[in-house]
Formats: sequence, C-alpha cells, structure tokens
Amino acid sequence: MSSANPIEALLTAARPRAVAALLRNFRDLDMAEDAFQEACLKALQTWPVNGPPRDAAAWLIFVGRNVALDRLRRSRKEDALPDEAQMSDLEDAEDSMAERIDGTHYRDDILRLLFVCCNPVLPVAQQIALALRVVSGLSVKEIARAFLVSEAAMEQRITRAKRRVGESEIPFETPGAVERAERLRAVATVIYLIFNEGYAATGGTAHIKAPLCEEAIRLARLLLRLFNAEPEVMGLTALLLLQHARAAARLDAEGAIVVLEDQDRTRWDKGAIAEALIMLEKAVRHHQPGPYQIQAAIAALHAQAARPEDTDWLQIELLYRTLEQIEPSPVITLNRAVATNKVRGAAAALALIEPLAEPLGSYFYFHGARGAFLLQLGREAEAKTSFDRAIACANTAAEAAHIRTQIDRFIKDNKPNLARS
Repeated sequence: MSSANPIEALLTAARPRAVAALLRNFRDLDMAEDAFQEACLKALQTWPVNGPPRDAAAWLIFVGRNVALDRLRRSRKEDALPDEAQMSDLEDAEDSMAERIDGTHYRDDILRLLFVCCNPVLPVAQQIALALRVVSGLSVKEIARAFLVSEAAMEQRITRAKRRVGESEIPFETPGAVERAERLRAVATVIYLIFNEGYAATGGTAHIKAPLCEEAIRLARLLLRLFNAEPEVMGLTALLLLQHARAAARLDAEGAIVVLEDQDRTRWDKGAIAEALIMLEKAVRHHQPGPYQIQAAIAALHAQAARPEDTDWLQIELLYRTLEQIEPSPVITLNRAVATNKVRGAAAALALIEPLAEPLGSYFYFHGARGAFLLQLGREAEAKTSFDRAIACANTAAEAAHIRTQIDRFIKDNKPNLARS
C-alpha cells in the first residue's frame, strides 16, 4: 500500500495491531489475515464517505472479528450477524470490543506476533518471510526482493511456513524469556527488512513509505525495552534512526530522488541523529560488534559529515570489509564498492562487483552502480547498457526517473554520441 493515499496509509499502519488481535482471538493465521483483508475492503468502501474512525485499528479489529465470526457461523449454518451498517456505526462499541479482544497490551501484542512467527519450528528463512507477510503485510514481491529470490519461490516458502505452523499447532502465547532470546536475531531481521521496504519501496507510487519506516523504528524501540542490554538491538535502533533522519532530504519537491551527495544536509533530523549516536556509543562499549552496529557506524560517518567532501570514505570502506567478513552477501559487497570507488577509483570498484552479475542480475542498484563506474572509466556504450538494465529493474517510477535523469544530463553536458551508441 502506498503512503500517498491517507486511507491506505492508515490501513497499513493499523495492520500489525489488527492482525495480532485477530490472530489472538481466532488462533488461525489464514483466518486472521482474511478477516483483516475483508475489514480493509469495508474500510475502503465506507471511510471515503464517512471519514476514517478515531481509532482505525480498533475499527478494523471489530469489523474483522465480525467478518470471521460470520463466516464461522455460516459454515456451521447458524444465524448471521447484524448487517454492516449496524456494525460500522457503533464507534464507542468498537473501542469497547477492541479492548475486550485485544486487552490492554496492543504494543506488546505486535512484538509478540513477531516472536510467534519466528518460532524455531520453522527454518529461519521461513520465520522471517512469514513474519514479514503476516505482521507487516508486505507483498510476496516485496519479500522476494528482500531475499533476492523469485516471487514464485517466495510464495512457496510462505505457503510451506503457514502449513507447518498449522500442522505444528504453535501456541499463540507470549514466548518466555529464554524463547525470546532464541528468536531475537530473526525478529531483529524482520524489523530491519520492514524498514528497508519503507526506505526504498519495491513498488507503488511512493519511493519512500515513511509509515513503514516509523513502524520499524517503533518496533525496534520496543525490542530495546525487552533487551535493553543487547548491543545489537541498540545498533539496529541507531541504524534505523540514522537512515530515517535523512528522509526529508531524499526526495525533491517533485518526488525525484536526491542522491546523498546532493542532499540539503540542513534538512536532516539532527535530533534523531544525536539520539542514534548516543545509542551507538553505548552499544560499542559492550565490545560485541555485530552487523547492525557496523552498519550504524557507517551511517553515522555519513551523518557526521557536514559536507559530502568531509565523508570519511576510507573508514567506511574498512567498515564494509569488516561487515563482509561477519555477514558476507552480494549486497554488502556492492555497497562496499561504492566506498571503494571513492577511495581507490572506478576500476577497483568495477572489479569488485563484476562477479556479482548473476546473484544481483535483477537488482536495480547493481546495474546503476555498474553504469556509473563504467561511465567514469569512459566506457559509455557499456554504461548505457547498464543504465538501461537499471531502468528495467527499477522498482518505482522515482528510481527509473533518476537513472533517466543521469543519462540525459550526461548526454547533454558531455557525450553527445552516447545517445546513438
């Protein structure tokens, strides 16, 4: 759902709380998801006319619960529920009903749902995929991109996870302290991926989905309450704060992407940056470095540079090298190549990413970076091919427009023959 539509943004923000409540009530993942979707459809029909309710999640819980009960009753050939108008007009009753269904621990319920989905009865990859689907409502396409797999493969993975959950009869109870600790890494990964989808959307009209970023930060803060001495949770929270601190400067007035070097740094959220730096410093004192702390350290170096030319690229490249050793992945290597380009030039950066052509063949940023490196090396025709490929892989109109702008600017200013190559 795009944050550009206020009602869709409300539905997206309400999803975790509503699904958590419905799941707790019916103890069935499919039923909870279906009930939520039905409630969303009713919301899309009534909210534009009557205006959204004061508490969107409570409304969705109330309507979703009645939809599910109606289905259960019909399946048992019992009496139907009151009509929709009668249900949706009872705003005070919605709050009361939601309170009875969901208790007084909405926030804990959302995090609890993450821990439920990250049950070790499932392989870790299935835990994370299921949590992203059920809790955050990310589409199969969005989740597939996070894992760099095809949509068909991800669909199968989620289906298998749901089937296994049903067969295992997983209790939807709050995990104990030991179980929470065992599931912490997977839950942190889910929160990180929710943020990533908000930071650079996989589809839709909005390149940035701020509500998803804000929800991920809120969940990270909740996780930090549960694990207040865990340095990686501190690192994760600091990382998300640092990344989101740049949100106001990442798009121009027309919604076009503004690259880091061109951003107006006075628009960065200094309060969030200061909070994150304190949190990161506290994490580092534990002397237990991990991937989130390292990524936060990289983001901190960007945040602390008053001007682009003040960026400590050498330190950033060293941090990426460390990150590669701890958690190797083609995306991390690609990110390291950007720093390598700044430190040792485009040839070294290009050599670093050429072996990634297969695993990152459908990854927008790979082709965009490769095109930029080739351009710096004067290999215009190859650069144009890479840029064309990047446009084909773009997830949003803003990404495609950004590449086209770079090509047009280059053709206009420097290389008139490029258009014909």
